[in-house]
Amino acid sequence: MKNLEQKLKLLPEKPGVYIMYDSDMQILYIGKAKVLKNRVRQYFHQSGNQTEKVMNMVAKIADFSYIIASSELDALALEANLIKKHKPPYNILLKDDKSRPYIRIDTRQKYPSLEITRRLKPDGAKYFGPYFGVAIREMVELISGAYLVRACNYKRFNRSHRECLNYHIGLCSAPCVGRVSPEEYRRQIDKVIAFLSGKDNHMEEILRDRMTQAANEQKFEAAISYRDKLEMLERMKQRIITSLPKTTNLDIFGFASNPSLSVISALIVRAGKMSGAENFPVIDVTLSPNEMLSSFLVQYYNGTRNPAEEIIVPCLPDDHEGLKEWIFSKHKKTVQFLAPKQGVRKQLLDNAFINADDYLKNYAGREKIKRDMAKGAVDNLQQILGLKRKPHIMECYDVSNISGTDKVASMVVFVGGEPDKSRYRRFRIKTVEGADDYKSIHEVITRRLERLKNNDERFGAMPDLIVIDGGKGQLSVANDAMKRAGFDIELIGLAEKEEDIYLVGRSEPVKLDKSSWELKLLQRIRDEAHRFALGYHKSLREKHIVSELVNIQGIGKKLAQNLYKSFLSIENIKKADIQSLKQVKGISDSTAKKIYDYFHG
Repeated sequence: MKNLEQKLKLLPEKPGVYIMYDSDMQILYIGKAKVLKNRVRQYFHQSGNQTEKVMNMVAKIADFSYIIASSELDALALEANLIKKHKPPYNILLKDDKSRPYIRIDTRQKYPSLEITRRLKPDGAKYFGPYFGVAIREMVELISGAYLVRACNYKRFNRSHRECLNYHIGLCSAPCVGRVSPEEYRRQIDKVIAFLSGKDNHMEEILRDRMTQAANEQKFEAAISYRDKLEMLERMKQRIITSLPKTTNLDIFGFASNPSLSVISALIVRAGKMSGAENFPVIDVTLSPNEMLSSFLVQYYNGTRNPAEEIIVPCLPDDHEGLKEWIFSKHKKTVQFLAPKQGVRKQLLDNAFINADDYLKNYAGREKIKRDMAKGAVDNLQQILGLKRKPHIMECYDVSNISGTDKVASMVVFVGGEPDKSRYRRFRIKTVEGADDYKSIHEVITRRLERLKNNDERFGAMPDLIVIDGGKGQLSVANDAMKRAGFDIELIGLAEKEEDIYLVGRSEPVKLDKSSWELKLLQRIRDEAHRFALGYHKSLREKHIVSELVNIQGIGKKLAQNLYKSFLSIENIKKADIQSLKQVKGISDSTAKKIYDYFHG
């Protein structure tokens, strides 16, 4: 502590980022500060006002370092990048947000369509969302049908094929065969954009008129389709917040806390409609609600989440002006922070608090127990296996091949005992002939450590422990690859049959109780590596089989995929008779004969 006191006196009165370490020099926490000297000293000199969470962390601090930034904005950006890279256990860490869908419209195309995407790109297209808690595909189908927008994937438009079923039942204007001019189609797309922006409310009228017309013309299939779409629209309307203008976009954040845990609830309003809600249990060791909100929002908007123009909060985040600048630098969008005291926005904020409080009382406690079990297993593994460092960041590798073809390997990463899927990586084996697991492992470890040596940010920070799916032999070649690469990272091997744990330099394995959390943690990461590698192997295998099958006349990608799912290999397809081939979805008598003749002609 005496050494820390000396360092505290030398802290500069400048903006920057500070990093807290434990006795093993593993990072506990990363924070930012307008004035480094004031902020860091607060952790050590305000024990009477600190929460249980903060005191638990401070008790583990053995050292700290800092990085001076040229401005508060630079400090905020640096903090976000360092947290993303190192995933410290006491920072607010949000799960990857790739799963939230958006609707994308590329207005640069001659005949745009509505696409569902989970990635925002600065590509000039218009994005709407995110949407969660809604059936996004049904929503796209509803909007496309109402405004007669194409639902196909055609990239080229000509008159060499017929109109699809959607045209004949009145759900598409058939731009693919020139049934609508580019100018008229553009007007349809403009109406879609207006609807998604909350500026057009005529969809119900359009659908009802078409349903009536179809019924009068005795086109009952089309009338039923319009009726179903009206029912879907009614369900969507139930999400509309009547007191808000239909162009309003809001991100609303409320939080609830107990001495050991906090929950932040996010409510998303787009075009005046509630598009979803999400709860985030977090271990918060910041020193004020304002700082906690700032730290959370940096992580929340550091991925692909698209911010609303208005961000509603119970109190203004720490350095909210700098946060606004940072959001603009990331998303090219100007936002406004509001802490309302009355009105509909205050009602929504209260609702976010109610959601957070309910989740804290009913669910977050169980999640914390799970995290504590995982964290306890991580801590215990250091003692049980005699490791030099706590295995906070673990990487596990598995090789997958069948008969030496499509050889692949996986790398999965657990941080604090939990999967961090944003760091998962896949490898295609390049230098190994045939099915040779030992050489494949050597190649993969070599390639991964080369990335580490070259500071490849896509591969994250250096692991504390590498787990190899295998026994003595696999561990030995992995260790050789690691030494040749010039690293000193601890490795273990987990042999699947007896679940024995092998360590470098020890002839006898370590055997853990089959019911222990420590063994279950190692099994989880090993099984996850196996699942990830096998999934990649299967996708490559399907790709190769499909690429051969599409050479058969009359077989497109969809039919080829159906054949693969039914037979799983080219050999099985070759052995199938015409009757068996006809059982596959979409395969007609003539197509089945063409497939049979292709392999037997």
